[in-house]
Amino acid sequence: MMSRIDRRGFLRTTGAVAAGLSFAAPWGFSARADETPRGGLPHAEKLGWRLGCQAYTFNRFTFWEAVEKVKTLGLRYIEAYPGQRLDSDRLDVQMGPDLSADARAEVKKRLADAGVTLVNYGVCGLSKDEADARKTFEFAKDMGIETIVSEPPQDAFDVLEKLCDEFEINLALHNHPSPSIYWDYKTVLEACEGRSKRIGACADTGHWMRSGIQPLEAIKALEGRIISFHLKDLNEFNRRDAHDVPWGTGKARMRAILAELHRQKFQGVFSVEYEHNWLDSVPEIAHCAGFLDGVAAQLLMGSRTS
Repeated sequence: MMSRIDRRGFLRTTGAVAAGLSFAAPWGFSARADETPRGGLPHAEKLGWRLGCQAYTFNRFTFWEAVEKVKTLGLRYIEAYPGQRLDSDRLDVQMGPDLSADARAEVKKRLADAGVTLVNYGVCGLSKDEADARKTFEFAKDMGIETIVSEPPQDAFDVLEKLCDEFEINLALHNHPSPSIYWDYKTVLEACEGRSKRIGACADTGHWMRSGIQPLEAIKALEGRIISFHLKDLNEFNRRDAHDVPWGTGKARMRAILAELHRQKFQGVFSVEYEHNWLDSVPEIAHCAGFLDGVAAQLLMGSRTS
């Protein structure tokens, strides 16, 4: 049984819990909140860590519903994925470069009203066809997206590097499990060699685990080339059927991962891509948010005392 603290103290410590939901935080207390917290994740933000959700976490819902869930969690960032319907009334209006000008304006307004920023877009297809890839970069620029997440073929990098620099948008290489093209972080390193700093990794810790790769090993090797995260903790290591669990409760060694990122002075976006308990994952995501901010608080304290 974990000790209990009052709501005000809890909100000061975690900065992110779901409205009206209970969960147990891994560093020694549980709490209940009846209102959406304000102020984000103060300790994580001091480290330059921005936490949001990959909308695929809510792929049973519309994009509008995903934005509302992110807002309810007290988070400020979202990563969109291709093909998610904006709402349930317009089946053909889906997230991606084919959105009309009116639909794009609607997305921007909804996000602004919710206080949520669209930071990343993916995992999307890109190729060496410059005209086709340019459509995705133009869409990203128009929507204020800073990073496109993809698994492009290796012959596309001359074109994509040119577009990254032209549009001032990052390209983060994502790793689906083996045998996908970038499942091994060494392949990501090879693709990045000699390329613009705008090309790097979207580090999916869960898919590394499914492929038998320790996330900490990959993160150390990718130092300086990690742009963003699909951060996951799984219940099992080296199993394709392993599933997400609240951060700090699985086999990823999440505290060590975050400590290593602090050592690397990583600053960027962590997207929660929670692929479990699809219809009711908000309490578990709230736990993840609280865990991140709690570990960040400990890292900050260690920095001050060292």
